[in-house]
Amino acid sequence: MKNTTLGSVDGGLDVGRIGLGLMGMSAFYTGSGTDDDESVRVIHAALGHGVTLLDTADMYGPHTNEQLLGRALKGRRDDAVVATKFGNVTDPKARAERTIDGRPEYVRKSIDGSLKRLRIDHVDLYYQHRVDPLVPIEDTVGAMGELVEAGKVRFLGLSEASPETIRRAHATHPITALQTEWSLWSREAEAEVLPTVRELGIGFVPYSPLGRGFLTGTLRSVDELADDDFRRFNPRFEGDNLRANVRIVEQVDEVARQVGAKPGQVALAWLLAKGEGIVPIPGTKRRTYLDENVAADAIELTEEQVHQLDDVAAPKGERYSDMSTIDR
Repeated sequence: MKNTTLGSVDGGLDVGRIGLGLMGMSAFYTGSGTDDDESVRVIHAALGHGVTLLDTADMYGPHTNEQLLGRALKGRRDDAVVATKFGNVTDPKARAERTIDGRPEYVRKSIDGSLKRLRIDHVDLYYQHRVDPLVPIEDTVGAMGELVEAGKVRFLGLSEASPETIRRAHATHPITALQTEWSLWSREAEAEVLPTVRELGIGFVPYSPLGRGFLTGTLRSVDELADDDFRRFNPRFEGDNLRANVRIVEQVDEVARQVGAKPGQVALAWLLAKGEGIVPIPGTKRRTYLDENVAADAIELTEEQVHQLDDVAAPKGERYSDMSTIDR
């Protein structure tokens, strides 16, 4: 797999240009947490493909996803670039209740918990998962910078932060990567966020680059999902919205036929065609889908095909049923 560089501070963070999102192995999706042994095999297979950026968070599970990655990293730490996140606080006794905490004391507490669960002595990329509106970003990122000085973290990131927040954070301590939803299913970041990180020399890590599985072309109804799959309650998967959004996959599939690939591979190739410093992190629990995703690295779209995909219509419905935690 070809590599790219996230950020510019200290030479940046060199990673394979397709990463692996681990959330679905432990939380939120159909079948999550049902086969940890297979999930470990998928992680090992990813490393074998040159997929180095492995993305988790303390809230996935909660905690169990970091523990899973810690198990998979035994004897393989040097092969991986470990990214985890803090800030979304989930009470295991009441999993529906979630708050955001960006206080410096919580930052310090969170990293120690993550390192213990991951069984490592430092995290390569540490994100604030969601921006805490009650805590100045300078205070949060200042505390994160202390973790770099202490050797517990190598590089810093933000997730779902607005351009203003990104600028203030970067002025406090260099930010290496921004993680935000971006795909042919979610184009909002292109208006202001992407130009901001480009200007500042910050890498971009698109999560849900396959539109929560929708861009693979395999999902046509929420009836195919388990009762507890969170996509059942996502506005873009509901009723008329879902029926309208099918047209997006049809347009992606047209390009896929042109290049002899699958729609999901084309969706990833479109992101990779947007330039250096962009590392999508598709998630999967199956090696077959991992192989498909990795193969997107070799797909070269023509300029005309990229423009054809650029013209795909925006989806119907918000990204989440509750957008209040997104810093806009």
